[in-house]
Amino acid sequence: MAIRDIVPHKLTYEDYILFPEDGQRHEILDGEHYVTPAPTPDHQGVSSNLHLKLGPFVRERRLGVVLYAPLDVLLSEHDVTQPDLLFISNQRAGILTKTHLLGAPDLVIEILSNSTRRRDETLKRDLYERFGVLEYWLVDPLHRSVRVFLRSSKGFLPPLRLSAAAGDVLTTPLLPGLKIPVSEIFE
Repeated sequence: MAIRDIVPHKLTYEDYILFPEDGQRHEILDGEHYVTPAPTPDHQGVSSNLHLKLGPFVRERRLGVVLYAPLDVLLSEHDVTQPDLLFISNQRAGILTKTHLLGAPDLVIEILSNSTRRRDETLKRDLYERFGVLEYWLVDPLHRSVRVFLRSSKGFLPPLRLSAAAGDVLTTPLLPGLKIPVSEIFE
């Protein structure tokens, strides 16, 4: 028996690019393959609302770029994610290539769904923290809320919890002056 038969094979980006174009979202997290069905209309509505708030704000102030899925983010050879939305500041623009991102965006936004909730809250949160994402938003359409993880020198701080019901407004130190009423994310 060969060693490779005993030791599980971790998938890499080279394996990833061979996956079929089948309308589903493929990711590799810690060398394991995950497949998620296409997003629902509600999910896409939330994504669109966020993009319409973030994109013009960033573009008008020339702060960087806001991008949305599908887009490959290579955090490492064994970690390829496709966040729902992300922001890359001008300072990190060097991670943009013609085909993907090679490194951690400043801000990553994941919109929770039944099929992704557990992965977004654990595996992906840990990856984003480990690879230097400065801020991570978990947007929860079911509870009409947002959890914001801000980076400290020791990793992510406990999340700030914002909700539509409380009338909270989403802001970020990455984009000074941005104010998004949480209720508007879920309209």
